[in-house]
Amino acid sequence: MDNKKRLAYAIIRFLHDQLRHGELSSDAQESLEVAIQCLETAFGVTVEDSDLALPQTLPEIFEAAAAGRVSLGHCGAVVLSPQRTPPSEEDSAEAERLKTEGNEQMKVENFEAAVHFYGKAIELNPANAVYFCNRAAAHSKLGNYAGAVQDCERAICIDPSYSKAYGRMGLALSSLNKHTEAVAYYRKALELDPDNETYKSNLKVAELRLREAPSPTGGVGSFDIAGLLNNPSFMSMASNLMNNPQVQQLMSGMISGGHNPLGTPGTNPSQNDLASLIQAGQQFAQQMQQQNPELIEQLRSQIRSRTPSASSDDPRE
Repeated sequence: MDNKKRLAYAIIRFLHDQLRHGELSSDAQESLEVAIQCLETAFGVTVEDSDLALPQTLPEIFEAAAAGRVSLGHCGAVVLSPQRTPPSEEDSAEAERLKTEGNEQMKVENFEAAVHFYGKAIELNPANAVYFCNRAAAHSKLGNYAGAVQDCERAICIDPSYSKAYGRMGLALSSLNKHTEAVAYYRKALELDPDNETYKSNLKVAELRLREAPSPTGGVGSFDIAGLLNNPSFMSMASNLMNNPQVQQLMSGMISGGHNPLGTPGTNPSQNDLASLIQAGQQFAQQMQQQNPELIEQLRSQIRSRTPSASSDDPRE
């Protein structure tokens, strides 16, 4: 991969972070935006190109090099420099305290603070995979899935047998619509933790999304409309609904404007139309449930199967 593009991406990402969290003046922010646009144009790179990301951010690489504490090892993992001893007992204890504080911030959904505390723990002990994995969970909660991917990569490089890092990587990749990669990471997570029901469920979701063609709206979790319209049972029930005299009267009234199908005096016709439409829909649903419960269960399963679960993704460890 072109190292110039990687360097450009690292700089662009750093500038983006400064725009969000640097507390800069409006003039300074405008200057950074111009700089970002120039770099993106010159190198053909954007902040969305997470595949160009290094396992460390630019500030982390700089701080590590300046301090001489760490170097980059296999997969870009942070490893202890040969000239340096492992963290002292005091540093290790403080890192654990910071991690615990990060966990507490996760409980109260203060995810930016959690990222901060996990980052401080990493500075004291950059060889602990748990700290990176926990920060990945916080990044995901903030919608920073590219950051979550990078932290999961670091955790995996430090501890290749860490199943939770593979599971969190799968979640982040799924959120980036990279379902092929997500499937591979979920499978690895299950290989390491075969009884984890969340990994099993999320693997099925990723495999389903991988098999499906994109929906017309590009949305995640939408129904297969074409398949539904080709279902004879569904179309038969829909035809019966449209032939219902009450529904025909309702639609005729709505088209002509202001007709009150219920004939209820003193009420807003549009409210009555809406109430009648809801009632007709409820009748249709009841009819579908009675005539074809298998179809209803299939639709319910489709909805449930399209949502990845993070129910057991607890960072507090």
